[in-house]
Amino acid sequence: MSIRRAATTLGALSLGLVVLTACDKPTAMATVTVGGRTVQAEAADKCYDGGKKLAQNVFLACLQVTPKHHITVPVGDQVRIGVDPSIADKGWLIASGTTLVTPEPLKDKTYWSVDSEQLFNQQDPTTGGTTTAKQVTLNIVESSDTTGEDSFRVIQVNLIRSN
Repeated sequence: MSIRRAATTLGALSLGLVVLTACDKPTAMATVTVGGRTVQAEAADKCYDGGKKLAQNVFLACLQVTPKHHITVPVGDQVRIGVDPSIADKGWLIASGTTLVTPEPLKDKTYWSVDSEQLFNQQDPTTGGTTTAKQVTLNIVESSDTTGEDSFRVIQVNLIRSN
C-alpha cells in the first residue's frame, strides 16, 4: 500500500472515530405491533433522566403527555409490545392511560401481548359501568414496582380504535 493510501485510510478512520464519539448513545425503545403495522417510540426528553429515578411529580406529568406516535388498532386485535432488554432488566409495566394492565412488573421479559379490548374498555368510577374509548394512551413504564415510586422512564403510544 502506498504512503498516500495509508494516510487516506488513517485519516478516514480517525474521522470516523471522531464522528462516533460525537453521537449520543441511543436510548432504549419500545415497539408496538398490531397486525402488520409497527411503531417504535422512546421516552420524551423529560420522561427519562439517564437511568435515574423520575421524581414523582415528573412521573405523573409524563403519564399525561400527548404521545408523538400512534397506531390504529382494529377491534379484537392483539397489541404486542416489545421493549429493549435494558428496560426488561429493571422491570416494566403497561398501563392504558393510568389504569394498570399488568398486575406486577414484567421482569426479564422483553415481550408482552394484550387483547385490544382490555385496553379500550374503561370503567366509570362513579357508575361502575364500562365504556369503550375511541383512543387511549398506552404507557410503557420502566419500573420495578406498581406504585410509581420506582419509575425510570415512560414511553407512550396513542392507540386509535378502528371498527
